[in-house]
This record gives sequence, structure tokens and C-alpha cells, in this order.
Amino acid sequence: MRLVVKHVTRYTYEQPIAHMIQQLRLTPHTQEGQEILSWTVTVPGLETGAHYIDGFGNRVDLVSHHDPVTELSVSVEGLVETKDMAGIVGDFPCPATDDVFRRFTPLTAASPAIRRLGTLASDTGDVSGFHELMHAIRDKVDYQTGVTEVHTTAAEALASGQGVCQDHAHIFISAARCIGVPARYVSGYMLMEDEQESEAHHAWAEVKLPTLGWVGFDVSNGMCPTERYIRLTTGLDSRSAAPIRGIRRGSGDESMSVEVAVLQESAQAQQQ
Repeated sequence: MRLVVKHVTRYTYEQPIAHMIQQLRLTPHTQEGQEILSWTVTVPGLETGAHYIDGFGNRVDLVSHHDPVTELSVSVEGLVETKDMAGIVGDFPCPATDDVFRRFTPLTAASPAIRRLGTLASDTGDVSGFHELMHAIRDKVDYQTGVTEVHTTAAEALASGQGVCQDHAHIFISAARCIGVPARYVSGYMLMEDEQESEAHHAWAEVKLPTLGWVGFDVSNGMCPTERYIRLTTGLDSRSAAPIRGIRRGSGDESMSVEVAVLQESAQAQQQ
């Protein structure tokens, strides 16, 4: 399947921002299951900015803005060919060791309830236990927007019984780490069914199993990722895997709007 991605994030500032630095993790890797045919990131200052690979293998574009700005747009446009790997990523190289992905973070700290969920799975490599864990989390936490926010922890989301894909992923990761299984957060894009609107960035979790390597689980949709998914970034949690992070100097409020379209390329376009 060929997927076309068009994504624009616009920032508007109440007062001119004197200085700003942004970390952009907006460029996916070619790997088993996805081939990046074309990909362009457009933002002022990108041409003169620094580039590096972070500790999780993500490409990072470091962009700074020194002139006062009241508006800023970050645009992404790409074409990716995908195939269904039943969620299996395998052993795609990552600078971080497995022990790093066993480490809890403030967002993935385990509560007694999460530890009980972790007993549904096993560190022996049996994938069926993680499917059971995925469905158990989805049963306990309804998908509901506007209830949680970026700083909501896995324990808080589970206790509230409501959350979004970020919360589902955090709970799954926390439960897996409770039994000593390496687990990581994935941010990416997803082609939605029919006329549903695409999310700016979808999120799911991956665990590393002895026999399969890394395997993805999308709790929000109750399935392993298919050819409808594009992996963008990975990290310990949503904070370290955030596609856009930044700091700014200046006062006043900030507003943000997001427009995203993930579409299947038409047969006619493929023949051109």
C-alpha cells in the first residue's frame, strides 16, 4: 500500500517571540514493512540547522529562530510504501539497549493496578499474553478525548478509566516493564477507515520478545499495526518520542492548529 502524508502544524503567538529552538523528529526510517519513497519537511531555518540521531535512533532536525515571529508553520509531505507485517518490527537497529526500555519514567510509573495488568502477559516470548493485555487495557480505559492531557501519567489514566492513544500506550508500556519486558512508545501516522479524520500523530506501544523482536500493539484500535501505519519516532514515553519539542523566549499565549491527511495513493498516480 502506498500512503500519502500531508501534515501542517501552525503556531500563533500573542506577542512576538524573540527566540525559539525546536527539535523536529519528523523524518521516518526505511525499514522492513515501510519504504520512504519521498519525504519533505519544510520550516524556516531548516537549511542552516543541525541534524543528528538521538539515543533512540530518531533523526532530529534542530531549528532555531532568532528574528521575532508571531506565526510559524511546520509542514510535512511524504509518500511511503507499506506492507502488513502483523505488527512485527523485528530487530531494527536502535542505539539504546534493551535495559533502557525496561526503565520506568514519570509518565510510565506503575501503580498496583498496572502491576496486576502486567501479570496477564509473560516474558517468555508468548505473544498471546500481550494480546490479552492489550484488550484488557482497552476494556478498562474508554477512548475519550479532552479528558487527559500531555502530562497525564499511565496510573492516572487507568484510574480515570478514560484516555486517548497516548494513555493507552503508556499503560501498556508500564505493564510490560513490570514483568521485565523491554517496551517503547511509538508515534506515527495511521490511515483511518472510510471518512474518519486522521489524527495528527497516532501512538501505540512495542515490546521486544525473544522470538520475534519488537512487536507493536495499538491498544486504542485493539490490533497490531498493519500496512495502514507509518512508524515515525520511538522513545521511552510520549515525551522522548514527541515529533515536535521546543523552547521559546517571550511572553503571551500560544495557540496551535493541526491539519493532517493520510490517504492511499490512487492507482492512477502510481502509474504516472
